[in-house]
Amino acid sequence: MSDARFEDGREAPLNLGALDADDLQVISSLAQDCVFPITEMKYARSQRRFAMLVNRFRWEDAGKDRHAPERVQSVLAFDTVLNVASQGIDRADKDLILSLLSISFEPGEDGSGHIVLTLAGDGAVRLQVEAIEATLKDVTRPYVAPSKSAPHHDD
Repeated sequence: MSDARFEDGREAPLNLGALDADDLQVISSLAQDCVFPITEMKYARSQRRFAMLVNRFRWEDAGKDRHAPERVQSVLAFDTVLNVASQGIDRADKDLILSLLSISFEPGEDGSGHIVLTLAGDGAVRLQVEAIEATLKDVTRPYVAPSKSAPHHDD
């Protein structure tokens, strides 16, 4: 009998949670370069929930050598949100397409703090949270990335 190998695992939709800054970095790496219309970003104040429906690049795709790069629609959600602020984006422009570069956490007292969603083009969304409670869940089947290539960043 031999040990299981990573390559033997089946590919499945992501459904991840984050309860601390380390977990949040995992979600950040998997959500990097997701794109979404500004209209798919919602804050439900009464539920203390901020959520986005994003088109996520499948960085974790083990089969990318066998097929074109893929994206998948995912819900990126944050709970215990007390306040939302943004800078560098025109929230009135309903045709605006945003690209997420990273998610970070600025700690405050007793587990509270700010989650910062850094966007391409010097934009950012800052969530004041009681605690880190984030989820990333794929909600559609993967599809071929319209660009047919992986995102890249100039240094």
